[in-house]
Amino acid sequence: MDSAWLVPVALAFGLLVGVAGTVTVVAAHRRGQRAVTIVSPGLPDGVDEVIDSLDSAGVVLDPSNNVIKASTGALAFGLVWNHALVHEQLIALVDQVRRDGIPVSQELNLTRGPFGEAQLHLLVRVARLGSRFVLLLADDRTESYRLDDVRRDFVANVSHELKTPIGAVSLLAEALSHASNEPAAVKRFAKRLSQESERLAGITAEIIELSRLQSGDPLASAHRISVDSVIAQAVDRNRVAAESHRISLVPSGKIKAQVFGDEQMLVTAVHNLISNAVQYSPDGSRVGIGVSSENGIVEISVTDQGVGIPDDERERVFERFFRVDAARSRNTGGSGLGLSIVKHVVQNHGGDVRVWSQQGRGSTFTIRLPEASHETAAQLGVPHEESATT
Repeated sequence: MDSAWLVPVALAFGLLVGVAGTVTVVAAHRRGQRAVTIVSPGLPDGVDEVIDSLDSAGVVLDPSNNVIKASTGALAFGLVWNHALVHEQLIALVDQVRRDGIPVSQELNLTRGPFGEAQLHLLVRVARLGSRFVLLLADDRTESYRLDDVRRDFVANVSHELKTPIGAVSLLAEALSHASNEPAAVKRFAKRLSQESERLAGITAEIIELSRLQSGDPLASAHRISVDSVIAQAVDRNRVAAESHRISLVPSGKIKAQVFGDEQMLVTAVHNLISNAVQYSPDGSRVGIGVSSENGIVEISVTDQGVGIPDDERERVFERFFRVDAARSRNTGGSGLGLSIVKHVVQNHGGDVRVWSQQGRGSTFTIRLPEASHETAAQLGVPHEESATT
């Protein structure tokens, strides 16, 4: 939608607002999604239908910049939180339109949510609705800007990481051909060949998963998810590996909190943290999985008693293909993509992931996510009891 017909749309909204005299904010997302009313005193008939016809995500604000209506897209993008716009850049545009009375259009890089680090590249348009109210629309351009970076990095990283297992497979195949009359050698080389093949398959699967996370909006079909269920599934996936090294997995308890997002992505993120903790922990130790909820933020922490991370490498652990101990990772089949996947999953859910570590004492990785409150559930039209897994 170009800005040429933003003014007529705003005038249409203004007419409807004038009838009721009470609308403050309207937000629209993708075609076919229902708008979400945050505060809706006396919304006139027909407003929802007009919003549903728009392609953009957006918000409508009153003279005090309070949000009274928002689309599910505005909430999923983290543009609105606690009945207000999250980003100062958006508030500045709204204030400019109020002051000058002229519609504005600007491209902005914004974080996803109030404390997330994931970047959204949005084309934002703002116009007045009558004399008191303001309509804000936002088109997501993140994928188009991100695609070039993904393509460039993908080629460089994949060619480097696949070179080792492919070379090993080639050498082992040659060794097998020369040892055809030595059954013991054939058995040994075949075992190594199987290990390298599994490693190659694992790297390929994680590259595909990471590319999927970077190539579109992963929350297009988001819903409310039980945090306890996410943790339970992630722990179960790691029990066999942990038991083989006599490592105890110790969940701290349950909190009955829920978050808004994709369940399998979040299970994968927590699973990767636990798997990483098991991989870098000594045999006979323990890995703790803690969970808490405070001030609308859910925290999931995974603590190990492993080797720890050097200070100068702590900021790099979430980079693709980076390994703290490259030799150990390759011996255990690690690809160096697990923590990068964790980072992208959490950022796509409007959260962040942090790490504390001390060499010789272990590490703690903490995922922080916005909690799906009762109020947010009502805004999204989702019953509080809903959960993908009970």
